[in-house]
Amino acid sequence: MADINATMESIRDEFSLFTNPHDKYVLLVDMANDTAGLAPEHRIDDNKILGCTSQSWIVKEKSGDTFSFRTDSDAMIVKGLLSLIERVLNNRTKEEILTLDGSKFLASIGLGTAISSQRTNGFSNAIRKIQTELLD
Repeated sequence: MADINATMESIRDEFSLFTNPHDKYVLLVDMANDTAGLAPEHRIDDNKILGCTSQSWIVKEKSGDTFSFRTDSDAMIVKGLLSLIERVLNNRTKEEILTLDGSKFLASIGLGTAISSQRTNGFSNAIRKIQTELLD
């Protein structure tokens, strides 16, 4: 499995094919459509991402020394953004996940200027929620 930086570089390469932000949004919606989302019983307050303008959730699962995440949102672009978290952080150790700088994640994959500040803040809150839960 590629390390976090290699996975992020691969995502950056995918988004670099598009110069128009609208096309990047279309790709995010396509990614959202490819995710399973969460069952209603997982859409609870404990799993909710606070500070996100849409309704969004993260569920953490541990297997041995690694963690995986399932995400969902009622907004398709946000759901697509959250699918990137799954792609980058699934099957990673706590130590690997804690090295990620959530405030720079979107910029490092080439989406920093394409995503609104509200979505960027919500996305950073999602990373922060994951990392905080790992420290508990």
